[in-house]
Amino acid sequence: MGPLSSSGFYVSRAVALLLAALAAALLLALAVLAALYGRCARVQPSDLHHSGVPDAASSPRGTQEEQLPTWPPRPTREPAGTATPGHWRPPGPWDQLRLPPWLVPLHYELELWPRLRPNEFQSPTLSFTGRVNITVRCTAATARLLLHSLFLDCESAEVRGPLSSGARDGAVGRVPVDDVWFAFDMQYMVLELGATLQPGSRYELQLSFSGLVYRDLREGLFFSIYTDQGERRALLASQMEPTFARSVFPCFDEPALKATFNITIIHHPSYGALSNMPKLGQSEKRDVNGSVWTVTTFSTTPHMPTYLVALAICDYDHVSRTERGQEIRIWARKDAIANGNAAFALNITGPIFSFLEDLFNISYPLPKTDIIALPTFDNSAMENWGLLIFDESLLLMQPNDQVTDKKAVISFILSHEIGHQWFGNLVTMNWWNDIWLKEGFASYFEFGVINYFNPKFRRNEVFFSNILHHVLSEDHALVSRAVSLKVENFTETSEINELFDLFTYNKGASLARMLSSFLNENVFISALKSYLKTFSYSNAEQDDLWRHFQMVVDDQSKILLPAPVKSIMDRWTHQSGFPVITLNVSTGAMKQEPFYLGKVKNQTLLTHNDTWIVPILWIKNGITQSLVWLDKSSKIFPEMQVSDSDHDWVILNFNMTGYYRVNYDNVGWKKLKQQLEKDPKAIPVIHRLQMIDDAFSLSKNNYVEIETALDLTKYLAEEDEIIVWYAVLVNLVTKDLVFDVNNYDMYPLLKKYLLKRLISIWNMYSTVIRENVAALQDDYLALVALEKLFETACWLGLEDCLQLSRELFKHWTNHPGNEIPYPIKSVVLCYGVAFGSDEEWDFLLNMYSNKTKEEERIQLTYAMSCSKDPWILHRYLEYAVTAAPFTFNETNIMEVVAESEVGRYIVKDFLINNWQAVSERYGTQSLVNLMYIIGRTISTDLQITELQQFFGNMLEEHQKLTVRAKLQTIKNKNVENKKRNARMTAWLRKNT
Repeated sequence: MGPLSSSGFYVSRAVALLLAALAAALLLALAVLAALYGRCARVQPSDLHHSGVPDAASSPRGTQEEQLPTWPPRPTREPAGTATPGHWRPPGPWDQLRLPPWLVPLHYELELWPRLRPNEFQSPTLSFTGRVNITVRCTAATARLLLHSLFLDCESAEVRGPLSSGARDGAVGRVPVDDVWFAFDMQYMVLELGATLQPGSRYELQLSFSGLVYRDLREGLFFSIYTDQGERRALLASQMEPTFARSVFPCFDEPALKATFNITIIHHPSYGALSNMPKLGQSEKRDVNGSVWTVTTFSTTPHMPTYLVALAICDYDHVSRTERGQEIRIWARKDAIANGNAAFALNITGPIFSFLEDLFNISYPLPKTDIIALPTFDNSAMENWGLLIFDESLLLMQPNDQVTDKKAVISFILSHEIGHQWFGNLVTMNWWNDIWLKEGFASYFEFGVINYFNPKFRRNEVFFSNILHHVLSEDHALVSRAVSLKVENFTETSEINELFDLFTYNKGASLARMLSSFLNENVFISALKSYLKTFSYSNAEQDDLWRHFQMVVDDQSKILLPAPVKSIMDRWTHQSGFPVITLNVSTGAMKQEPFYLGKVKNQTLLTHNDTWIVPILWIKNGITQSLVWLDKSSKIFPEMQVSDSDHDWVILNFNMTGYYRVNYDNVGWKKLKQQLEKDPKAIPVIHRLQMIDDAFSLSKNNYVEIETALDLTKYLAEEDEIIVWYAVLVNLVTKDLVFDVNNYDMYPLLKKYLLKRLISIWNMYSTVIRENVAALQDDYLALVALEKLFETACWLGLEDCLQLSRELFKHWTNHPGNEIPYPIKSVVLCYGVAFGSDEEWDFLLNMYSNKTKEEERIQLTYAMSCSKDPWILHRYLEYAVTAAPFTFNETNIMEVVAESEVGRYIVKDFLINNWQAVSERYGTQSLVNLMYIIGRTISTDLQITELQQFFGNMLEEHQKLTVRAKLQTIKNKNVENKKRNARMTAWLRKNT
């Protein structure tokens, strides 16, 4: 019997030999990985060129194309130190997320050579090679260099210096590079030097490297396949933000480490190349096979972070114009340019630049702006200095886009990305924890830009619809995150990507808007001018912004604040959630408390160190009142007391500029209800919207009774603002209500109550649809809200809605070129299928086969799920699982069908015999999702057990452990909803 292992388990000799063999195999595998990822050849000085990839003949790897590494698709992480087997690495700076401050980059000479050739893009990857020479200043003596590098194969590495301004190139010394290895956890390349770099001296790091370009990855370099002029073509583009530059070239990939860049791109002669700056020159070079490549060089960039480096290689056409001497070009597919699809974006881009230049009194510093429309870019855009990259769906207008919100969407997103030229590009946050300094302000100024060009634009209502409504629905005290985070909260690079969320954009914009409202616009803009001017081409932190606001506030006497700007705003940016402000109109007592999801009585759990300092702008009897501050948990404001008069009422949060919800005592809500019923127009639209949204949210989370919210809807027969109706309907006619057949007792009451009030607004918009639908194209709020109105009217069985739906569907099937009005197209398609037969369903399937745009195909896949014929839905599921006759890859058809009224029963029946095919087609997680969708109405433990038993054989063991807790959460929510629905039913019975 052998000795016990150190863990206390007996290990036989046979097992020990087996473990030893496994360990040896593991070490061998690690060695192979190290050779693959970490190889770095040292070469003689004569092999290095100041710019350019070494010629193939001198390359340590022979030909630069055939022998590139072909490792599997990128893993998310690699174990640290695998690049150097046999060498244990002690804890060091390579274990930290932030680079050590030993070196400051000053300038990059960057050359990239992607091997993109026409008609040779069938593989999911392309190779690329490159060189980068980085001039750095040493700030602390060090014999070790760290910079970022990820998934790059190092070909050579040298360090020249110290550099002096008068020295000839050949006279500059060299610092030996003894070793190069990679710390994959934190994505570092580490150079071990044979001598120490001296503080104050400049050096040049010379690195050559190679890597892979992935198709449609949208990280670093990527390439895409598209169709133009009837041919399949390819393009290559970049996305460096936030931390993907390191996968394109070794660099100091942090936003504060700004430098200038000279960029050279080697590309096939049939393509053009774009980068941040104007083209400086072109030449030719031949590869080892004698093929000619074009070498395009670009002018030197301003000081900028690595995440703004941009390039594109494509066979595109463009349109251009000049604005104040700056050339603006929009690049897109040749078909799109020929069809004039870029005209709208081109016409508004220059004026947006000019408006922001005048607003901030800072000229745009680059001589040109290129904007390129990629066939797919994940429905997003990127503000790279001088080369903005867009998904073409967000930049190009199609002929059938007239009666859509497309013009507004393009205007918003162009305004946002152009706003970044000042917030982000000119002045960059010091670290990603303050990313809201660029995203929040760019989002806020979208609305100022559009309002300037369209004075009739309803800025407050649109801000609520686009920004405020969404973030208030998600933000709360216990789970959501703060806008500005502490640097030490970050431990992994992946956490940076997670910051691009609703809180950074929407909450950041909302806080900027609140700041502007209590300072006034002049003070607000003056402070931003000072901030932007001071930190141009540099970096700033949140405290820097507050200092400049404080300076401007101190220089005037009109605006008096209860505390320094920093003290006021830090509480909003560093704390999660927002307050609920409650006013007792009988006493004038006001209090604040954090907003919780599902508040329980007497809840005292607080996660905040302090209260908020809350600016209260308010109106009384329709008249704007002076700003007051709630700077503690409660306070008395005698001026807010109301009398017994029917004409006396108070509304807090004027124009909804404050980032909080408002509650009132019973008298306060009653006064507002009475005013709505007597003269709703006396209350501004934004506040009718606010009252509905606040009251329903507060009732849902136990701050007020549901009856309080319902009482506010009695006046709706007089409401002619569709955006207010939208707020009512999204709160009353919820997805859960429509889906849950157990609400049959409420349905006839809700139908009678709503139809009586809805008929007026319905008649207004149905007339427009029938007679002059083009009139909607300039009514953004109607375009946003019309679908919900149309959907609800048809769901409630309004005959005119159903008839109009039939008319539009029939007209379209007879004349497919005559499109259904976009705002209601999804509803019309759904009802056309629901009330049709297999003939209508097959027509949609045929239309699906002829569509190429993903958005249109998704719309049709959802419409096909609306059928009420079980056999049609069953056939649909078979098509989806077998991927015949079409793959339906745009979405998960099983989940789409399960969401429909009849579909959930069909899906459950289909799974009995086909669950393995479903799992193979969509993955096991899809089975879990289906379980939640099918079980979304469960309200008893027995139903949970039955559902678990049904799915028991389909799920993996680890999934079984988690689904019961989720199902329990769904059950608890439904139990609460049943109580709420019972009270709603009783209220409807009383008021119908």
